[in-house]
Amino acid sequence: MSTSSTASTATRSPPRLLFVQRIENLSPGMRRITLGGAALAGFPENSDGAHIKLLLPREGQTVPLLPILGPSGPIWPSDELRPISRTYTVSRYDAGAAELDVDFVLHGDDGPASRWALHAGIGSAIGVAGPGGPSLYQPDADWYLLAGDMSSLPLICAVLRALPASACGHVLIEVPDMEEIRSLSLPDEMDAHWLVRGDVRPGASTLLTDSVCKIAWPRGRASITLAGENAQVIAIRNFLLRERRVSRAMMYAVPYWKDAHSEESYHAERHRIMDEMKSGAG
Repeated sequence: MSTSSTASTATRSPPRLLFVQRIENLSPGMRRITLGGAALAGFPENSDGAHIKLLLPREGQTVPLLPILGPSGPIWPSDELRPISRTYTVSRYDAGAAELDVDFVLHGDDGPASRWALHAGIGSAIGVAGPGGPSLYQPDADWYLLAGDMSSLPLICAVLRALPASACGHVLIEVPDMEEIRSLSLPDEMDAHWLVRGDVRPGASTLLTDSVCKIAWPRGRASITLAGENAQVIAIRNFLLRERRVSRAMMYAVPYWKDAHSEESYHAERHRIMDEMKSGAG
């Protein structure tokens, strides 16, 4: 079964309490944390690139107090004990090794997930719920466009691993500086373009948008995998829909975050954008 369909059909399961097994710095701004533990058993295979919810300990806790799964959904502890929830991506799941990799963009102590990733050690506890989310790519496409920022690198790498060796197309990734450029394993007929934003704030940048608008557009049906900061995801989505006439059915376009907003403050807007994609509005 392909990566594109598994995450959305996974059987619902209770949140899992997992523990840090290994920590690896992939670049100055990205850290990979490998999770494991008995509760990882039964995690759906072929989940690379899918959404998960990380359930982080509250201040003063070493282990998050996880909800239990009731007949009508999760039953949460009281607000002061409820874990902090953040949406992340499965970077890699290895069922044989019983390991789940999650890649964190590091931005100091500004956010709870980055703060946890900076200070976590071997044995640190975290909750994981999911996986889920829409199809990541369309395997029957003639060619592929993958575009995003650092937050979407786990998704982009997961799709690249799932594509056939004969796949062709483009990968465009915006990063803040040259130190974040990494080697990617690509099919022979795909090319990667790293776009260095510099001192421009992510929410004000149009670098990725401009680059997508300028690429040569091959003939045939394109599968779009697009994720990252809200402003550029929406701008690129609208350009592809209106100017390139890409069908919504051929497009994964998910804003992962919004500059200068927490996940709580962005929650309603993000879901409205996702609903627009499903309904054909916007």
